[in-house]
Amino acid sequence: MRVQPRQQLLEIWQAVVDYSFKDGQWHWGGRDGRNSISDAEQLLCILGPATTIKPFTLDQPDRVEDDVLDAMKALGGRLDIPITLLKAVEEYLTTYTDPSGTPIFSAGNYFRSSDPDHEKISDEQLAQPVVDSFAISLSLSLATIGFARQFRSNLKRRSARADIDRLEAMASKRLTAAMIGLLRSFTVDIFDVDSREGRALCRTVNQRGLSTRRIVPLIQESLQEIRASLRDVTMGSGAGLAEDLDHPDRLFECGWSWGVVRDAPAITTKEEVGEQAPGFAEPAPYIYFTSMALDAIETLVSARTRQLGLLNEEQLRLAQGLQLRWDLTQSYWSTVSVANIGGARWPLEDIPWQRITENESEYFSLHVSSIVVQDLVRKRARDADLDRVGLVLEELANRSRITRRVFGGDKAYQVHAPGFPIELGGSEADTGPVLTWFLSDFAPLLLKRTISLAGLLGDPNLRGRMLALADQIWAQLDSRRLPGERRRGLWDQPRLVFEEYDVVYETPSWYHTKRVVDCLVTAAQVLTEPPLRSTQLTEFAGDLLSEADHLYDQELLQGSPNGGQAMRTELQELQARLKRARSILEERPGTAASLASDVLLRLDRFAAARSDLDGES
Repeated sequence: MRVQPRQQLLEIWQAVVDYSFKDGQWHWGGRDGRNSISDAEQLLCILGPATTIKPFTLDQPDRVEDDVLDAMKALGGRLDIPITLLKAVEEYLTTYTDPSGTPIFSAGNYFRSSDPDHEKISDEQLAQPVVDSFAISLSLSLATIGFARQFRSNLKRRSARADIDRLEAMASKRLTAAMIGLLRSFTVDIFDVDSREGRALCRTVNQRGLSTRRIVPLIQESLQEIRASLRDVTMGSGAGLAEDLDHPDRLFECGWSWGVVRDAPAITTKEEVGEQAPGFAEPAPYIYFTSMALDAIETLVSARTRQLGLLNEEQLRLAQGLQLRWDLTQSYWSTVSVANIGGARWPLEDIPWQRITENESEYFSLHVSSIVVQDLVRKRARDADLDRVGLVLEELANRSRITRRVFGGDKAYQVHAPGFPIELGGSEADTGPVLTWFLSDFAPLLLKRTISLAGLLGDPNLRGRMLALADQIWAQLDSRRLPGERRRGLWDQPRLVFEEYDVVYETPSWYHTKRVVDCLVTAAQVLTEPPLRSTQLTEFAGDLLSEADHLYDQELLQGSPNGGQAMRTELQELQARLKRARSILEERPGTAASLASDVLLRLDRFAAARSDLDGES
């Protein structure tokens, strides 16, 4: 893999610090101004790697490596760096908490108007909470709590520890509020088979041209367990729908809307999280926001969160509710996209994926692929199934003009810039135009999923193909960095790759930069895993080792240890190599084979030397 995550992340860190920290103060804002999402993305460009990749540790000053310290030197010394970062986090938490103590999850300028020439977005609309903010707040809060706890052990002054405790309490409050927001944004959309949504779902799943009369029972049968499990959803939005789900002429879709759904009930909790405002979002899942929520919940229920004990008792209860929704949503999308309900071809392979509102986009195929990969991992799927997803990713790279050039008049590049717009139903809230959300992270998201898939594949050839695709995607992303010495590690300047896109940006987008950081973190995690083990290579290495062991024993039988100190030293070295080869045979058969080959060559020199002596005599 040509992506070098360590070098790239250090370069990004230095650029983030140079841009954000001036005159002893943290400076906020980028291309889209300030909002609860963008500011969190700015912080997570540093805190994300620092809390997930051991060599990038910053919360243990005595363990900070020299090149990491050099990249962060603008923040000060080993002890100054974590203090400065935690101060920035505290400023963020304070900024996005209203005077009543309620955390703020609005999106600000990330909201766009669907009709910018006629109506201005109202303040009430701009204040609406959005799932993206809930999701990224989960990541930031968990990173902050873990970071603060690790750093606290290095502080001796009681007042300094008290400051850390206060910050942790603020982060924990935002974490609880974000979890409640996600519980109130989950939805189950139930519709008649003959409705527009029902016909669209049948058409998506039906890859064999079956009649509606035949395909509907197949869909319902495949979703039977999921439908039954939805009865267990007893709090938040999506609860109490059992009777509607049992109707034989109805289908459904589950996932997350763009924000708190209309008429979502408040969540009863022991925690003080402020007001739970009424929702405006239409009670229908959006694939993009569903994917964002699933990623965040995966972090919430991860082994790291459990091992560090980052959740309190009440948060554990809320996490169980989110875990149930995570399981159901994963299963639903995997069933409708890869199960052979209506033919041998997966619906996922019928690109582009068609949302039930009849919009089509390669973006939807990419997000569904992300959900499918997570579910296939959970089910320990075969390489053959993972490879089919890999073929989808390759086709998406082609269609988005990452692995194919842009030709005259071609507009396919617009999936990158300005991006794909999705209208947010219910966002007008009687005060303004329908809001639009632009998706423009196609390349980094495709890279992240490609690297993740490569790390799951056991076949070296399939893995190599995915890593080759990752290299091509990275080459395009690398070419889209902002020019200039201070901004070299920041994104995004799409015009450097797509000449027809005539917009030139002067400031970084934390939306894009944070997603590139996520890709590099994923790459680092894949590289920390043991190398792939080939059965054939293991058998070959075992045969070499068996022959080397036998010839070594023969050499001992010949009396070679009596040949002098130099001979005894070399034989001891060969014995150590054989012992090392045996110990790593299962995990690193290639290395074991190399060690055995070296031993065989050196033993052959002994045999050749004896043959020469025998010939002379």
